[in-house]
Amino acid sequence: MADGPDTPHLADVRALLDADPHGCALACSVRDTDGTIVDFTLVHLNAAGARFLGRPPDELVGRTYRELWPETVTDGTLPRYRQVVNDRAPLNRTVYYDRATVSGHFEFRVVPFGDGFVARFVDLTKLTLGPEASAGVHLYDALDAAFDGFALLRAVRDDTGAIEDFTREYVNQVGAKLAGRTVEDLVGGRIRDSDGDTPLFGPLCQVTDDGEVWQERLTAPGTAQVWEVKIARVDVDVVAVSYRDITDHVDQQEQLARGAAAVHAAAIRTDALQAVTAALVAASTPDEVYAAMGTVLRPSAGGNGLVVLLAEDGRLVLRYHAGYEPDVVSRLRELPLTHPYPAVRVGTDGEPRFLRSPAEFAAEQPDTTTAISGGGRRAWAFLPLSTGGQLLGALVIGYARPRDFDAGERADLMAFSRLAAQALQRSLLFQAQMSIAADLQRTLLPAALPPLRGARHAVRYLPWTHGADVGGDWYDVIPLGPDTAALVIGDVAGHSVTAAATMGQLRNALRAYAVDGHGPAAVLRRVNDLLLRLEPEAMATCCYLELNLADGTVTGVLAGHPAPILRAGDETRRLPLPPQPPLGVRGARYHDTALELPPHSDLVLYTDGLVEDRQYPIDRGMDDLCAAVRSAPAGDPHALIDHILHAGVGPTPRRDDVAILALTVDTACGGRPAVHARRP
Repeated sequence: MADGPDTPHLADVRALLDADPHGCALACSVRDTDGTIVDFTLVHLNAAGARFLGRPPDELVGRTYRELWPETVTDGTLPRYRQVVNDRAPLNRTVYYDRATVSGHFEFRVVPFGDGFVARFVDLTKLTLGPEASAGVHLYDALDAAFDGFALLRAVRDDTGAIEDFTREYVNQVGAKLAGRTVEDLVGGRIRDSDGDTPLFGPLCQVTDDGEVWQERLTAPGTAQVWEVKIARVDVDVVAVSYRDITDHVDQQEQLARGAAAVHAAAIRTDALQAVTAALVAASTPDEVYAAMGTVLRPSAGGNGLVVLLAEDGRLVLRYHAGYEPDVVSRLRELPLTHPYPAVRVGTDGEPRFLRSPAEFAAEQPDTTTAISGGGRRAWAFLPLSTGGQLLGALVIGYARPRDFDAGERADLMAFSRLAAQALQRSLLFQAQMSIAADLQRTLLPAALPPLRGARHAVRYLPWTHGADVGGDWYDVIPLGPDTAALVIGDVAGHSVTAAATMGQLRNALRAYAVDGHGPAAVLRRVNDLLLRLEPEAMATCCYLELNLADGTVTGVLAGHPAPILRAGDETRRLPLPPQPPLGVRGARYHDTALELPPHSDLVLYTDGLVEDRQYPIDRGMDDLCAAVRSAPAGDPHALIDHILHAGVGPTPRRDDVAILALTVDTACGGRPAVHARRP
C-alpha cells in the first residue's frame, strides 16, 4: 500500500472509517513473487463492521480473506476485489450469505486505495421501517415475513443506455422458496444468467423506463402454474417485483365456477337436485354421505336401487347399498377389475354407461356363470364418482322399468354423481384428517403432569376447533430438582396440523433445554433460535416460570404471552413480568425477572383464548380473570380452575382454544409429594 500504516494520510482514513455508522474495512494486497494478487490482509475494521460480523476487531485484523471467510473464496468474491485494485475501478455489489463465518444481507461499495481497497458494507437487514431510536421494525425482516414473494431488481445497461439485464439486490425467503432456490443463490445474480429469456424481461424494462405499474397473471409453460405478478418502479433503474403462486386458487375458482354452473343449470331443470345438493353439503362423514344418497339421491333420480362401489387396492369394494336383493349384494361385495359387470368399466375409465333394458344389461355380461344378476331392475345408470381429476369408483342407480335416458336426464344424473363424488371425497378426507388430528392431540400434550413437593397443580385444555383442526396451545410442568420446577404455557399461532407439530417441537425443546440446566431466558433464547431455523414462518407466545419452592421465589420470562395471575392473601394481581418478544422473532433478546412467591398463594397461567378475541379486549378479559381468581375457593387448584370456567371470564362464546394451569403453593405438604394433577 502506498501509505504506511502510521502515515498521517492513513491515520486520517482510519478516523474517517471509524466515524462511519456502517461497516468499513481497509485491506491491502498479498502478492505472489510474480506480483499477482493472491489474497488480501485486513488492515483495519471499524466498530460497526465488527458488530455486523459478530466478532471483535482483534480477532479479524491482520488475518487474510481466505482465513476469515473460506466458504466464500470460490464464489467469485476475490477476483472482484483483485479487479478493483488492478483496474482502479470501484465496485458496487449486493450479496446474501447464510454461512458459518458470515451471515447477512449486505450492500458493498469497494474502492481502490493504495495497493488495496476500502470496503463499505451496509447490513440491509438492519434497515428499519421507523427510526432506530423508536425501535422501528427491521425492513428486511418484515419483507421476509411477507406472504408474497418479493424481489428488488436493479437494471444493468449497456454502452448505449439500453437495459441488457437486471441484478437481484434482494429476494425474500418466500420468494426464494417459490422459485425453488435459496436467497444466497439468487441475491447478487442476474436474472438472464439463471432464468434465460424470461417472459418478464420485457415488462421489467418497460416499467423501469416509463414507471407505469404492470400487473398480470402468467401461466408457466410446461407446468401449468399460474402466477400473479406485479412490477413497480421504486427508484431510478430499480423495480420491485411481487409474485404469488395462485395455481391452487385459480384451480379452486375454476372448479367452483364449473360446479356452480352445473348445479345452477340442473336446479332449473329439477327441484330434486336442490334437495340432493342440500343433503350432500350437510354431510360430513362417509356414513352421512351414504345416508344422503340413499334417502335423497335415489328417490330424486327416480331409482329403486342404489349401490356405491369404491376403488381400493386393485378392486371395486361395495361401501353402500339400498333397495338391492341380498343375493345381488353378496355378489357385489368385492369385484376384481377384470369382471365384466358394467360398474367395473365405469370405475376404471370414468365414462358413464346407461343401459335401457334387461337385454342391454345381459349383453354386457355374456358369460352367465360369472354374470351378476340385475335383480328386479329393468334399467341402470352406471355413473363415475369422479372429482378433481380423481376417480373414486362408481355409483349405480337401478330402475324398476325400462327407460330411454334422454339428454336432460343424463345431465341430471351426471350432476348427481359429481355432487356425490365431491361430498364423498370431502368426507373421506375429513375422516382421515380427524384421525390424524385426534392422534396428534393425544400425543403432543402430556398424558400426566409430575407431582411437586410443596405445591399442587391442576390443568385444563378446552379445544374450540372441531374436526381436522388442531390447536397450538400447550402446557407443561418440568421437574428440575427436589424443590424446583418449571411451569410452561404457550400458544403457536394458527389451528392446523402444522401448528400442532410446531407446538410439539417447542414443548420438547423447552423440556430439553430446561433439564439441561439453563435459566428461563437462556431456555427461550435457544428455543427461539431453534424455531427460526426449523419453522421460520411460525410464531408462538410462551410464559416460562422457574419455581424454587424451598425459598419461595419464581424467575420468569413472558415471550409475548399474557401475564400469570397471582393471588396472595387478600391481593390478586398480574405477576409483574415485563413483556418480551414472542418466539419466532429474529434477533429477539430475553431477560430473567426474579420475584417472590408467597406461601399459600395461587398462581394461574393461561392462554389468550381465555381472556380475548377480536371483539373482546384483553384488558377487559384480564379484569374478568382477576375477579374470578379473587373470589375462587382457596387451597384447591382444581376448584380454582372450575370456578374460573364458570365465572363468565372472557368472550362468550369462545373462538379459540384455552389452556389453564393453576398452582397452589402449599408449605403444609411437609416435603411429601403433592397429588397428581388431573389430565383435562
